[in-house]
Amino acid sequence: MLKALTVILEIQELDMKMIQLMQLKKKRQLELEKINSTKNSLNRRVAEKQTEILDLKKFIRLAEGEVNDILEKIKKLETQQATIRKVDEYNVITHEISAADRERLAKEQRLSDMYDKLALEEDTLKSLQEGLEATSENSKMLEEEIHNNILQINEEGRALKSQRDLLVEQAEVDIFKIYERLLKNKKDRVVVPLENRCCSGCHIMLTAQHENLVRKGERLVFCEHCSRVHYWLESKALEDSTIAPKQRRRKARA
Repeated sequence: MLKALTVILEIQELDMKMIQLMQLKKKRQLELEKINSTKNSLNRRVAEKQTEILDLKKFIRLAEGEVNDILEKIKKLETQQATIRKVDEYNVITHEISAADRERLAKEQRLSDMYDKLALEEDTLKSLQEGLEATSENSKMLEEEIHNNILQINEEGRALKSQRDLLVEQAEVDIFKIYERLLKNKKDRVVVPLENRCCSGCHIMLTAQHENLVRKGERLVFCEHCSRVHYWLESKALEDSTIAPKQRRRKARA
């Protein structure tokens, strides 16, 4: 049984490397997403500010038109007043001119405030555009490095999968199915050694009877706590495998 597990253990080593690669790839992709999120946020702020400026310019044009209309009205009233001889009519027009002039002053003040706001908004837009340009320029090298790293990870992953596919052909079907089901659930090592009567997966102490079953290696023995498959690390069946203890491998080579 342990000989059958040696192939599974070698597959597991490849799977652990592939999981690490996938985690690294996800981390690099998150870095890319963060960069793109920053640029997208700046792009949105630039677009929003441009819209605000366009709207403000529309209001300014309307306000300028209103001021011009009042100036035109005052001019007409002054022309009309110059032809009047009656005091009462003259005073009425004078009152209208004064009211129109007060309205003009109020609108000109509002217009002046909008001019100031426009200048401020245009400065803000310029800063946002410069920030976006700097961010895009500074991130180019990092984005290229991340893309290259992801390509390298993909290449390493394909190489590991090729090795795995060859090993899967050598594995016992039933044991491999159990291994894959456990791996899918835990995303971690699921065939682990029993060390000092302790599961090296969940680190729970087990019984002497359980240890004896693992030592014999006659059948699959599952951890009663975490369901991982146990094997005896010092077994001779592991001497020539890639997962054998280093001391045992050195002894075998000697």
